[in-house]
Amino acid sequence: MIAIRRSDERGHARHGWLDSRHTFSFGDYHDARHMGFRTLRVINEDRVQPARGFATHSHRDMEIVTYVLEGGLEHRDSMGTSSIIRPGEVQRMSAGTGVSHSEFNHSASEPVHLLQIWILPERTGITPSYEQRAFPEADRRDRLCLAASRGGREGSVTIHQDADLYLSFLARGATVEHALAAGRHVWLQVASGAVTANDESLASGDGAAITGETVVRITADDASELLLFDLA
Repeated sequence: MIAIRRSDERGHARHGWLDSRHTFSFGDYHDARHMGFRTLRVINEDRVQPARGFATHSHRDMEIVTYVLEGGLEHRDSMGTSSIIRPGEVQRMSAGTGVSHSEFNHSASEPVHLLQIWILPERTGITPSYEQRAFPEADRRDRLCLAASRGGREGSVTIHQDADLYLSFLARGATVEHALAAGRHVWLQVASGAVTANDESLASGDGAAITGETVVRITADDASELLLFDLA
């Protein structure tokens, strides 16, 4: 079964410097039908204006994954981390017992476009930590590249939950398949382009909850970038 979450049905927040689309309930946007999927709690698609961003704020007991689609995002946190996240890089911050951070567009002239993802941790009270890794386009081209996992398999960043995140760039006409073990579920998020997933058409910004399937087969109807979450 596939339940589609269309791009234009998502929550929308506009604050002048920030344009944000919320796949699931977040902030002032609340929809009891869309509170998350399995342990996946937040997918926000954010566009931040030049030299603007999120002032220092705090989190706890959440696995926070940031994936930049365009531009550069400058990150600073209370653990002493200072970094710039660019396209093809994945940042993982385990908030655990509590961490404060800020995120700003690193450019003074170009917007930054990113996905902010929150995953519920397997337990509370984890010691806060930070990790950032680059995944070259060649590793993501026409294949599913493991970018985050419990235990950090295959060079992925480590998340404290039974969840895998795969990244892929698909050329028009390319196909990838993902086999699902018994009891597993998939959330598919199309970052750009258009794909057909198990006979369902999805466009940029669309998401899909996939349950009760043994295989997810994705064909690019146009050059596309996507994220696939394999969840317990």
